[in-house]
Amino acid sequence: MPNPRIYTDTPLAPGTEVRLEPGPSHHLVRVLRLSTGADLTLFSGDGHDYPATLVHADQRAARARVLSRSEAEPAPPLEITLGIGISKGERMDFVVQKGVELGVWAIHPLFCGRSVVQLKGERLARKVTHWRGVALAACEQSGRRRVADIAEPVPLAGWLGRPDSPGETRLMLDPLGDSSLTELPHPRDKIRLLVGPEGGFTERELAAARERGFTGIRLGPRVLRTETAPLAAIAAIQALWGDLR
Repeated sequence: MPNPRIYTDTPLAPGTEVRLEPGPSHHLVRVLRLSTGADLTLFSGDGHDYPATLVHADQRAARARVLSRSEAEPAPPLEITLGIGISKGERMDFVVQKGVELGVWAIHPLFCGRSVVQLKGERLARKVTHWRGVALAACEQSGRRRVADIAEPVPLAGWLGRPDSPGETRLMLDPLGDSSLTELPHPRDKIRLLVGPEGGFTERELAAARERGFTGIRLGPRVLRTETAPLAAIAAIQALWGDLR
């Protein structure tokens, strides 16, 4: 069984001893039932893994000694940012989890005209914290050494109005789109992928996205659910141009 991988906010360096946060400590001691002397791998999102040994097994504040540092995780050949209409409960969790596993660089939750979920205030803050926890767990499981960014939710109009990134390819999933992925030219190094909520985009939103340079693409003959469509598109993009080639 491979050593458990644990994320920590604490800066890591070989030869140092780190005090782990309550969440990771509880997971190591109470869930995995590790004891002093157990091997594990720590990461802090800086691009490296840090093999370590548990030197104090306490569910509230376990401590580990960092033994070494791995080589840096290579930069992805394609930086994918997913902008997606917020969907209900586990659907959004599923997109965040699997999107991170598939190598998405950042996920931007969006409020759209047909969004069913309405979040604000403390409830919104809790939901963002939850999504970031889902992303961290997906990084732990998948071996990612850089943590995917889960941005603060914003209205679609504001997201579309953000400044262009040089060399960025802008794609929008649209069942009536004129192009398929295989008909597009090879992107440079960045893709911004836009996917709607359960009810899809309004005509006004589609028009606004086209005005901002988004190309509508279709994913075959079937209409996919909001949690299926982005993952199918990301997997296809990674297979065509990214790190699944």
